[in-house]
Amino acid sequence: MWKLSFLLVIGLLEIQAAVDEIFAWNELSFDWPNNEIKDEAIKSGQYVPENNLPLGLDRWKDKLFVTVPRWKAGIAASLNFLPLNSPINKTSSLIPYPSWKANTLPESGQTPEENQIVSTFRVKVDACDRLWVMDTGLADILGEGKQVSPQAILVFDLKTDKLIRRYNLKPTDYKEDSFFANIVVDVSADKCDEAFAYLPDLGAYSLVVYSWSENDSWRVKHNFFHFDPLKGDFNVGGVNFQWTDGVFGLALGPQQETGFRTLYFHPLASTREFSVSTQVLKNKTVATDPHSYYLFKIEGNRGDLTQASASDFDEKSNVLFLTQLNRDGVACWNPKKPLNPQNLDLVVQDNQTLIFTNDIKIDSDRNLWILSDKMPAFLYKGLNPSEVNYRIFKANIDELIKNTGCSA
Repeated sequence: MWKLSFLLVIGLLEIQAAVDEIFAWNELSFDWPNNEIKDEAIKSGQYVPENNLPLGLDRWKDKLFVTVPRWKAGIAASLNFLPLNSPINKTSSLIPYPSWKANTLPESGQTPEENQIVSTFRVKVDACDRLWVMDTGLADILGEGKQVSPQAILVFDLKTDKLIRRYNLKPTDYKEDSFFANIVVDVSADKCDEAFAYLPDLGAYSLVVYSWSENDSWRVKHNFFHFDPLKGDFNVGGVNFQWTDGVFGLALGPQQETGFRTLYFHPLASTREFSVSTQVLKNKTVATDPHSYYLFKIEGNRGDLTQASASDFDEKSNVLFLTQLNRDGVACWNPKKPLNPQNLDLVVQDNQTLIFTNDIKIDSDRNLWILSDKMPAFLYKGLNPSEVNYRIFKANIDELIKNTGCSA
């Protein structure tokens, strides 16, 4: 028995050794223009430090983008970046992107600027050096819930930091309960004008497809987008809660000979994974036709306590990575194998530092970035400012999946 325990400990140490903690904060700090402006923001209630929770991330070159949704009042800036130039300060201050002005809520009666970012949950860097931002336009979500601007996709040129397109979602794209907290982009570097974006609607159980070339969008409905009523119970970091979030995590597989990809997706309150060819989604007529129901596939069931928020796909290893909310970690699965509990490997786990792995992203160097933020405690009971509450990790993918079933 002692030998088994020893081997388990050694295995866990090997897993943890593959992951580096890059940033860690008790509370987020921001790169204010000066202390006077910061003090005035605190005094007026425009900045309430304990209300700022990091949620999404992605990397482009020496910038690590970090989102801070406006869950509550007093959010300094919703879209930010952290410099990755050496040496890195673990408690670095977030720098608003593309500027402070673009992240400042307009005064009552003012029209928002074209590049205004009200509240974003997740962003995506594409192969064409563009940053795609899904802006909910909603401030003080848990409070008054004010719709400051339309729900919109904003696309920035990362080489110039200029907004190159803003697309407001059409009224036919959303319902009363709609909530857009994620975005993935389907594009290749040699065909930048043929990009598509996929936006899961976790509240109204649908998927919105946006075409860059047509500058148009359409809403796709399917039963697989709904939550599983038997999988909505969560226990994370000592907090018990129930959610009904539908389709949430999206990840694109490799481009096939046909030119299309497989979109893997799952509701947050579910342990099943589904898929559909982007050939279906990119064709507005087919995607919105009820007869396309059978073109969507069930990949399998990951097993108990495997509810996931975010996911991302590494094309070189052909591995899908998924956050594991109830298990304080990240798991992997190789689609060459059937999806079942035996073929889902937990590649990193820690019940202290990885409480609520909210987002993961794979960068161009094949590093997996992981953001954990104790969000259930933030939402339901409050965080302890004397403890580290928010962390960002980086791990080499090949090291993570070594000696797991995912590497086969």
